[in-house]
Amino acid sequence: MTSPPGPPRPAATPAANSAATPEALAMGWMHTARFLTTAPRLEFLPVHDAPEIAFVGRSNAGKSTCINTLTQQKRLAFASKTPGRTQAINLFSLGKQGITDAVLADLPGYGYAAVPKADKIRWQEVMANYLMTRDNLKGVVMLCDPRHGLTELDDILLEVIRPRVEAGMRFLVLLTKADKLNRSEANKALSIARLQAGGGDVKLFSALKRQGVEETALRLWQWTHPETE
Repeated sequence: MTSPPGPPRPAATPAANSAATPEALAMGWMHTARFLTTAPRLEFLPVHDAPEIAFVGRSNAGKSTCINTLTQQKRLAFASKTPGRTQAINLFSLGKQGITDAVLADLPGYGYAAVPKADKIRWQEVMANYLMTRDNLKGVVMLCDPRHGLTELDDILLEVIRPRVEAGMRFLVLLTKADKLNRSEANKALSIARLQAGGGDVKLFSALKRQGVEETALRLWQWTHPETE
């Protein structure tokens, strides 16, 4: 007689498996990302207990490319042919064996000139409300093109999240497209961004050269699984 199957084995964690590096295991975790839902307004966001990480940035900062690179999926985060036209919060669940243990929130890009002013204002309000009131928001990743630096709109967003960062919420600035900078330019961009970030961490990131990819994946794992830090 065949015995009944035992309980499912727990998913491997960066701290639980010595056969692979913590970064490699974090990348495997990121690869489990799958589309959860899209919400045009806050009231359409699902209620859940999993920790949430929001990705924010200007429309041309490379946000979709960053998410797709981290999750090793080509079209998980959709990059519109017209930047700024995607105006919804897209959620992606993370977790092995189909169990959600974290959620990524891809917020609409901001600051693109072709978007009507009324839409800009509406989305500024939606994003500000989300960043200030989402209870299970545990961290924010801001994407910035270092050739342009943090802009006035980035500074406004920083002011919105500052109280929550001071209260312990995690914050990371990723300087995307770092492959376009030489070493001197990269060091200068890092120095300036660190001064502007107001307590947040700053890292160089290049999807093309895979710079900062594994380190960022591990950081997100640690944010959402604080017991492993």
